Amino acid sequence: MSNCFVAIAGNIGVGKSSLTALLSQRLNWQPLYEAAAENPYLADFYVDMRRWSFHSQIFFLTWRARHHREIVHSPHPVVQDRTIYEDAEVFARNLCEQGHMDRRDYATYVALYEVLSQLLPPPHLLVHLKASVPVLLQRIAWRGRDYERHISSSYLEQLNALYERWVATFTRCPVLTIDTDRLDFVRFTADTEAIVTRIQDRCAALLATGGS
Repeated sequence: MSNCFVAIAGNIGVGKSSLTALLSQRLNWQPLYEAAAENPYLADFYVDMRRWSFHSQIFFLTWRARHHREIVHSPHPVVQDRTIYEDAEVFARNLCEQGHMDRRDYATYVALYEVLSQLLPPPHLLVHLKASVPVLLQRIAWRGRDYERHISSSYLEQLNALYERWVATFTRCPVLTIDTDRLDFVRFTADTEAIVTRIQDRCAALLATGGS
């Protein structure tokens, strides 16, 4: 399945990286993971969002735009952990709405995002993973990242609401939404096998019809 580009979207802790790894292992797709560990502002951001939100978001926007462009030119199927779209339309928007990003900074960020997103061809398929806040908190605690210790349930709830609004109006490519409350992408089960097959079949059908 050449040139297939599948993007995995969803809230913090929902299972994006685990599903990316699973698709890579089972289908031999090239994985591209989120650059959270490479973001030099992220730990500071979770302690003082207003001080570091613009810096952190600009880092992610730059990193994802560069790698999105590389994906488009890849001769191999690629699965991407988090998209450039949700960075802007979920995370940056939430920071502005909650007063954690100055509106002037947000306007500058959005202007840059709009230029970049218009230049980048969209994925063939967006897989939107969703989960309830208690499940997200459990998964965040389980993976034990120090910089995520300050994430609150209210912050995750706000992001969940914005994800629902964003996905409802997203038209750049087809969207497949998967409720992950009862799914474990870390352990391979019959349920996850079915999800992998579903994504593979959906992508193949889209490529056969020109990606529409």
